[in-house]
Amino acid sequence: MIILGISALYHDSAAAIIDEHGIIAAVQEERFSRKKHDFSIPVNSIEYCLNAANIKADELDAVIYYENPVLSLDRIIKTAFDTGHSALEQSVSQVSQMYSNKLWLDSQLRSLFGCLGKNDELLYAEHHMAHAASAFFPSPFSEAAIVTIDGVGEWATTTIGCGHGNIVELFQEVRFPHSIGLLYSAFTMYCGFKVNSGEYKLMGLAPYGNPTYCEIIKDNLIDIKDDGSFRLNVDYIGYLTGDTMINDNFRNLFGGPERKQESEISSKYMDIAASIQKVTEEVVFKLVHHARTLIDSPNLVMAGGVALNCVANGKVLGQSGFDNMWIQPASGDAGGALGAAYLAAFQYFNADRIFEKPDSMKGCLLGPSYTTDEIVRFLDINGAVYHSFTDEHSLNRTLALELEKGKIAGIFRGRMEYGPRALGNRSVIGDPRKKDIQSTMNLKIKHRESFRPFAPSVLAEDTADYFDLSTESPYMLIVAPVSESRRHAFDIQSVKESQNSILAIVNTPRSDIPAVTHVDFSARVHTVDYVRNPRYHALLKEFKEITGCSVLVNTSFNVRGEPIVCTPEDAFRCFMRTDMDILVLENTLLFKYEQNRIQTYYYDEEIAYELD
Repeated sequence: MIILGISALYHDSAAAIIDEHGIIAAVQEERFSRKKHDFSIPVNSIEYCLNAANIKADELDAVIYYENPVLSLDRIIKTAFDTGHSALEQSVSQVSQMYSNKLWLDSQLRSLFGCLGKNDELLYAEHHMAHAASAFFPSPFSEAAIVTIDGVGEWATTTIGCGHGNIVELFQEVRFPHSIGLLYSAFTMYCGFKVNSGEYKLMGLAPYGNPTYCEIIKDNLIDIKDDGSFRLNVDYIGYLTGDTMINDNFRNLFGGPERKQESEISSKYMDIAASIQKVTEEVVFKLVHHARTLIDSPNLVMAGGVALNCVANGKVLGQSGFDNMWIQPASGDAGGALGAAYLAAFQYFNADRIFEKPDSMKGCLLGPSYTTDEIVRFLDINGAVYHSFTDEHSLNRTLALELEKGKIAGIFRGRMEYGPRALGNRSVIGDPRKKDIQSTMNLKIKHRESFRPFAPSVLAEDTADYFDLSTESPYMLIVAPVSESRRHAFDIQSVKESQNSILAIVNTPRSDIPAVTHVDFSARVHTVDYVRNPRYHALLKEFKEITGCSVLVNTSFNVRGEPIVCTPEDAFRCFMRTDMDILVLENTLLFKYEQNRIQTYYYDEEIAYELD
């Protein structure tokens, strides 16, 4: 049994392929096209999945899409009737997109790949069923409660259900236009960030503010019930009648227009970010508690874009009433491809489910990899200066010694990660004890806002030495407090009043691992174990042996506005365009200062980078 799942034509297109033994491959289209959140038909991703499985399209047992476009069309048409003439232009645009793309996806796929498997038929999964399947089937649990929360899929925006064996059921839902995901995106836009990509920024900004707007939000925008269900006041949202998330009523409620992108972030927007984050946490908390009353299971699984809100996850973890929690690492639309494939396997073909420990995601390392020979060939062709290592221990020791000196390195080893998080195979890393590493990596390497926090990668066995976290967090999906014994006295309000600068707040040490300690003494923890990623685990052990520190700064290997690097060429280009000091490509190591023979081959738009 070989099944291909596809997500496409909204955002974060992806493909995933599974067989009776588990996941073979999964990847987002953006990694190949280099277009952030690429929503096009994932041609490159499908080709990669077929090659990884060593099959052709006509050998597939099924091809399945992560959404039912007929139900989505139903929502668009009924919404247009309900909202009247003001929504006509938007509805015409949406219907046009549906008829030109989603409703004829099967024909487009046939023209690209010849057929849709042995039966030449495209199957369809409902959007939140795909999310639910992506959360439950790769989890280590034989039964669990399921909560999915996102923007919208067909009609549903939030669902509660359960999984048992090879069956997933959903039995409660909140329907469009009432969506905590879309409301969070509305605030993302108001605070000056891009919808469907800037939500992480809003979450990262929230700890800088005070939740002083919570009551305004709850009195005017959202009515939250004790069971976590909610209704939005549609008078304040823009996505029903226009092509933006907010309207003038929304702007007037918060005292003026949205923040201009790239402008200075005032305390007002910090407080607004803190407020919508707190409201979102309340909704998630109540939904999860309600799920616990409905479902007699100690296990909880979650998916959907809101499940990537790791701050909410960290707070739910200890107070949910569940003993165990597992979150799909690719919780957004990209993960829908995997969930759809699982649905076909278990609910169309009634396949037997294999339970794996610690889970079935293979560390989320499901994308392309490149051999050292391929990398050396690329480096030689382009005149790069590099050092080859015959054993990985020597490479790790050399790298760890450089990190201890304050150097910043890009790591490109093994299979690329699936989902939004870099987990040590496509990562930029540094020494978390250096107080200026956060601002340096943000401004000179990532080319992004200085306030954004970085994740700590920590040896799983040493987690309790650094963080108040009683469980693993292998996919960087839980925020936990830094251990109190490691904290330094820090009063954010005093710094704000005396310095009036967000950069001054960022550069004020808050612990003995300042580069990964956020302003509220929290950290987005990435626990690294030998089973999921033995190579990254070995590097952390080497760094600990040299420094006594079990933690590294870890951020994704890319610059702002670009996807995570996929190929050696992507990695080398990013290395040359930034202030990274070191690049590791499999068993080769490059120092930036040695690349004096590279001229203008690597460029960014109209700006050529020439090294002297």
